[in-house]
Amino acid sequence: MILENMVLKYINGDEERIRVIYIDNERENVYYVDIDKDSDMPKLGTFNKINEEIESKILIPVSDPYLRNIEEDRLSEIEKEKRDANWKIINDTWNTNKLDIVDEIKRHKILRQISKDYSINISTLRRMFCRFFQRGMTKNSLLSDYRNSGGKGKEKKLKESKVGRPKKHIYDDNSNGINITDEIKLQFEVAVNRYYRKANKISIKETYEYILKDFFSNKVMENGEYKYKVWPISQIPTYDQFYYWFKKNENIKKDIIFRDGAKQYELTARPILSNSTLETEGPGTKFQIDATIADVYLVSELDRSRIIGRPVVYAIIDVFSRLVTGIYVGLEGPSWIGAMMALDNMVADKVEFCNKYDITITEDEWPAKHLPEIIISDRGEGESYCAKNLINNLNVKFETTPSYRGDLKGIVERHFRILNTEIKHKAPGAIQKEYRKRGDEDYRLDATLTLPEFTQIYINLILTHNSKINDKYQITRNMMIDGVIPIPLNLWNWGIENKKGRLRIVDRESFRINVLPRDNATISRAGIKFKGLFYGSQKAINEQWFLKGNGRSIEVIYDPRDMNNIYIQNDVDNTFETCYLLEPSKQYSDLILEEIEFNFNYIARLKAMEKQTQIQNKIDLDTEINEIVKKAKQEKNEVATEVNSKSAKIKNIRNNRAVEKEINRNSEVFILGEELNFNNKGEVIELPIIKDNEISNNSTSKSRLIDKLRKKRDENREK
Repeated sequence: MILENMVLKYINGDEERIRVIYIDNERENVYYVDIDKDSDMPKLGTFNKINEEIESKILIPVSDPYLRNIEEDRLSEIEKEKRDANWKIINDTWNTNKLDIVDEIKRHKILRQISKDYSINISTLRRMFCRFFQRGMTKNSLLSDYRNSGGKGKEKKLKESKVGRPKKHIYDDNSNGINITDEIKLQFEVAVNRYYRKANKISIKETYEYILKDFFSNKVMENGEYKYKVWPISQIPTYDQFYYWFKKNENIKKDIIFRDGAKQYELTARPILSNSTLETEGPGTKFQIDATIADVYLVSELDRSRIIGRPVVYAIIDVFSRLVTGIYVGLEGPSWIGAMMALDNMVADKVEFCNKYDITITEDEWPAKHLPEIIISDRGEGESYCAKNLINNLNVKFETTPSYRGDLKGIVERHFRILNTEIKHKAPGAIQKEYRKRGDEDYRLDATLTLPEFTQIYINLILTHNSKINDKYQITRNMMIDGVIPIPLNLWNWGIENKKGRLRIVDRESFRINVLPRDNATISRAGIKFKGLFYGSQKAINEQWFLKGNGRSIEVIYDPRDMNNIYIQNDVDNTFETCYLLEPSKQYSDLILEEIEFNFNYIARLKAMEKQTQIQNKIDLDTEINEIVKKAKQEKNEVATEVNSKSAKIKNIRNNRAVEKEINRNSEVFILGEELNFNNKGEVIELPIIKDNEISNNSTSKSRLIDKLRKKRDENREK
């Protein structure tokens, strides 16, 4: 199967690589460029010939060498401005003049016109188109060099559109009352805007009464109160005149919007002149993604007595065929994590996916594993930081819907209604009605299914949906001619056969790069610090990251559901370095990011609670030390000594230390086999007072003192 933007390689010797640029379904033509040349413009080939070369394995599909993951925030403002300016020229021209651009004869005329309109040299235009075609036809393909993309971006400047008030309409009136002049018509309009077009929803009759009070009455004082006296009938417009004017100038859209709200108008009153299918050109043109909380309670897989609540269900549906192309059943979301899982399943092989749940299918029963051109989603998912990677790197466009506008994703919304209806009839623990009355049985106590079991049920519902007739599907004339029954699988296969080139296959790992969140980590001597955890990697050790300066920042990719590993991407060759938890952080193994952050916050709260006690302990310690020092100073001042010389005090330190040591030894000595009697009072030993003139005899005095101490010790032992 030949798909638009796929890369193929000849294996006949020259190993030329080509990219499919455009497929002309009507003429069965295929246009391609050589991506290995310095510059190359589209060439013409036939669908049958290229298909034969693929089947004979002369031409084989290969990975896209220009598939890169460029972070928008790492681009400089100048790079983005230059890229966006070139993208506007290229995208506008390509979307409106594809056949002329790929045609070698007509191309030069188009380039001359663009050159004239935008004042750009033709050779510059040719280089822009060559880069666009050769590097994947994405916005980021117009960047000067992927490897040089870097630097943090700045916030975008948003523009606001300005709305004005509607024009005033003037009409003639042939009523029997007073003539309805332009002045009165203006009064009618003011009153309708002031009173009728409000959320309190007053009637037209009440609006007329307000007109009389405001414009056709006098304010008078009666019995101390102000009252309004309406003018004579001959001087006021009648209700019929006002009603005629109101109906003649009625703006139903405005009335509904002001009285019921814009969202209610879009949901219930807007014209429905088309349907979603007519806006598509085949499978893969548009996918719709949405989430719901299933109307059933589940139990834990580890302990069926524990109720875990209701699961979140994501579904992705192809608008053209109504085929379900991706699902997620779990406890994440609705959030980007849940949407990320559904998008990952969208490009996954469904045979392998079903095998995980003991469901055996063939690829023909669920063939979806492709990227679409457009994904319609809620603003939360569509405006996510990770969604921008899909937009710029894989050229998947996101169309977001306003809040409370589920009708814009009507296909997937209807799918959820059918899902919950099926669940209510078949699954125990299902919500049977929105409100329970007193005495009603609590359906939550009937919860029986685990999450894997509910997923099995949902997969079987999907398989049934994909092979079930859609009675409300509007088939086209060509479908009637081919005898197509409106079954999602039939519509999918027929669309691929007759609407070639809309679906794209992408490497699943490359896809995951773009949907996983990213953040900055810090390199220090203790490791790569991220979210309070420390990681290491073989590359970091080999390149001695931890021996270099502290505080260096590096971008990492992570999965918040499993923080055992984080990943560092190499922008040059698109490889990854896996970082593992170091020993100090091993205690947080197998925890999700929320649990880790909770633990850190819990520890911080405990420290904050203990901080007051720590401060008080420090103050008490300082007070106790000051008391001891104060008492020691007092006792020192009370002791009289005959040694007053400073030099004598200092020179006698060694002798004093020896005496003190001998005293301490006498009190610290271990005496085994004897009970210590702490009540016996020791005998006070008189220390000799050394005078200044006796300092020279230090050695003799010291010896006599030590002998005396030893003699006293021996006497105590004999006792």
